[in-house]
Amino acid sequence: MKENSLNYLGSDPGAVKFGNFINYYSFHNVEKRMENLHPDMFPPSAGYELLCLDIGCNTGNLTQQLYLYLKNMYPEKNIYILAIDLDPKLIKRAQDTNNEKNITFISADIMAEEDKELVIKYLASFNQQRFHITFIFSVTMWIHLNNGDDGLLKFLHYLKDMSKILIIEPQPWSCYRNAQRRIKKSGSTFDFYKSLTIRSNVDTVIENILIDNYCKKIYESCQSSWKRKIQSYKCTD
Repeated sequence: MKENSLNYLGSDPGAVKFGNFINYYSFHNVEKRMENLHPDMFPPSAGYELLCLDIGCNTGNLTQQLYLYLKNMYPEKNIYILAIDLDPKLIKRAQDTNNEKNITFISADIMAEEDKELVIKYLASFNQQRFHITFIFSVTMWIHLNNGDDGLLKFLHYLKDMSKILIIEPQPWSCYRNAQRRIKKSGSTFDFYKSLTIRSNVDTVIENILIDNYCKKIYESCQSSWKRKIQSYKCTD
């Protein structure tokens, strides 16, 4: 992906095509999001390692708080997190502020096959084929807008195959409309927006797809101040 395609459009830092906001955590407070996590979302304690994937980590603020949360929940475990984002500038900021040697930040596009190989290589370094936990906070919309209905379905199947527990925060359709409005105002558009058939009930569709593909919902948070819920799913082999 060309780096200039990741830049915001016009004069609006919120007009981005891939969700790579430059000051994301200034308007989606990390502490508020952490309040919607619950111990029942997470797997029971077993083994000495907990291997996690955080997709769309931005500058890593939330990733680092997730690490501390997990260390408190599993004091006997070694916690490892692979955190990825397709914007190398955001990843550089994450790397520069990272004080935890067990968090690895890399620039990768989870929809690109060559970048998926980086994820597989990371798993293999721990002799694992799946992550114990995968975090997907407000990422599904950007996958959907840039890859269409088929891309969203492919992404969800990939998550199921790569994860034992999914902790996911889907965006509702109102977020899609807001994103499209900002992009159009800046002189661009999302190529797939008009052709999407999964629309008004997109968050419900995501839930049904996961359940239909052998994932069991084990927890759902209250709605956040930005009108999203965090859900946890257990995925079978």
